[in-house]
Amino acid sequence: MPTPSLAALPIRRLTPRDLTACADLSEDRGWPREEHKWQFLLTAGKGYGIDDPDGGLVSACVVTDYGPRDRPDLAAIGMVLVAERHARQGVARRLMRHVVSAMGTTPLTLHATPNGQALYEELGFKVTGRAEMLRGHFRAGASVPSVATRAATADDLSAIVRLDEEVFGADRTHIITRLPAFTDRLRVAEENGRIIGYAGTWPNMDTQVVGPLIAHDTETAKALIASLAAHTDRPLRTDIDVRHEELLTWAKEHGLASIAFNSVMTYGISELPGDWTRRFAPVTVAAG
Repeated sequence: MPTPSLAALPIRRLTPRDLTACADLSEDRGWPREEHKWQFLLTAGKGYGIDDPDGGLVSACVVTDYGPRDRPDLAAIGMVLVAERHARQGVARRLMRHVVSAMGTTPLTLHATPNGQALYEELGFKVTGRAEMLRGHFRAGASVPSVATRAATADDLSAIVRLDEEVFGADRTHIITRLPAFTDRLRVAEENGRIIGYAGTWPNMDTQVVGPLIAHDTETAKALIASLAAHTDRPLRTDIDVRHEELLTWAKEHGLASIAFNSVMTYGISELPGDWTRRFAPVTVAAG
């Protein structure tokens, strides 16, 4: 249980006006400020936090709903942070219990680090998958994937939304329509004039994160990654579902290295909806 003084502090909804306080909290824990990502999450999702009477935030997290607004099909939890001076006092447990209660019967998912997994298991989350984080400078090989890719346009958005819902298993229109502003580059893969995959890159720290990555098959995923890598000199970072062994092997052969594993956990469902065979990487592990 939280200490009495912390337990008395109210939990409130965060808004985009809390961006600086959220970034300060990230920095307090030794994370990069990640203001670009916080802005995206606080706009597309719902933030929850506890104010510190001495200023700033004691704790924060973000929940991103998918599907109908009045009855979401799924919600992703991310950016669960507690200020260093309040760590190991039960604050994260209290905040998570509040969020789980607030979401009612909505199925939940999150990516857990090894340090956080025990808490989530205590709250009833189950491990249903794993993701491998890769990072490195992409090296183009001699063999170029044959799938055609091009820059996405505004006219592609409706087709991307339809493909994404089919693969993800829930409507993510509010995420997809924000991608042109959030990503530095957004590309699509085509076959016979039909979009069969899409992917974006966005800036985070000194890297370009590849995500989301939705593709008809592994060759399409390779083509999208290679085309995105061709437009940046920065290292790439991405989180690939470990079941995509062929793509992981290919990425490592082209300069990316494994740096961490996260557990994909769910609450209220035994596995994530949609078609995992075409879902290669999330927008961000904080939003699914």
